[in-house]
Formats: sequence, C-alpha cells, structure tokens
Amino acid sequence: MMLPKEGTIAPDFTLTADDDQEVSLSDFRGKKVILYFYPKANTPGCTKQACAIRDVYPNIDGQGAVVIGISPDPPEALVKFREKYDLPFILLSDPAHKVAEAYGAWGEKKMFGKTYMGIIRSHFGIDEEGRLMEVKLKVKPQMTADLALRLVQL
Repeated sequence: MMLPKEGTIAPDFTLTADDDQEVSLSDFRGKKVILYFYPKANTPGCTKQACAIRDVYPNIDGQGAVVIGISPDPPEALVKFREKYDLPFILLSDPAHKVAEAYGAWGEKKMFGKTYMGIIRSHFGIDEEGRLMEVKLKVKPQMTADLALRLVQL
C-alpha cells in the first residue's frame, strides 16, 4: 500500500459521523484539516490523544481549522466517547478501514508477541487546497495536539 506523500492531494472520503451524518473531507476545502487515526475509542492512548486535542481545540478552531478523528469504532461508540470526554471535534467511523488503508494508517501491529492488523496511530495535516502538509505514522498520543497547534500557525 502506498503512503500518501506530502504535497499531494489528500485522498477524499465520505464516512459516517457519531451523529449519523455523512461527512466528506472535501466538505472542508478552504480550511486546514487535522486528520488523525486512532485504534479504539475509550482506550488509554486514544483517550489521552483525544483529550490533548480537546484541550488545545479553542486555538485550532480560532484559526478556522478543523479536526477529524477516525477509528473503526461504530458511531454509537463514538457518541459515548464524545460525551464522556466532551470532545468538540468531528469523530468518524471507518469500520471497514478503507479510509485508514488509503492513508497508510492500517497495517501490521504487534502486541504481547502477537501480530495482527489494525489502525496505526497517525496524523495528517491538510491545507486549504486539500494538499497534505504533513504525514506522520506511528505517533505518540500527545503528538497530534502538538501538530495541530503548529499547522494552524502556518
């Protein structure tokens, strides 16, 4: 699978949000987008990542940028995640991991000596024209909030 490269147009997609609305990346042309993939709602690393973004979100939103989090979780799980942690940004469900695959964020992982396929925690900065400004795979949970703050300043 090819990883999208910085400077190229980000792969467009349409997924279901936690409110059952269809959301497309192209809906946000004209705005910077911080797109991040996380393995599973309500798990320690994913909660840390989402809450770190939540805590800096006023600065991101104030710059007119958008944050989109994508996981394989069903919309119902995303609703609970949003409500439990008061998450102010878009959460999308990618149960067949097609969008994650298009971004290179689905692949082989290891845990406790076992190899399996899953979401690779990653984030992507997308400019107003839909071009990838930054592509990062295997990120630490806090890194997405840091990236978001940096990219909205550009």
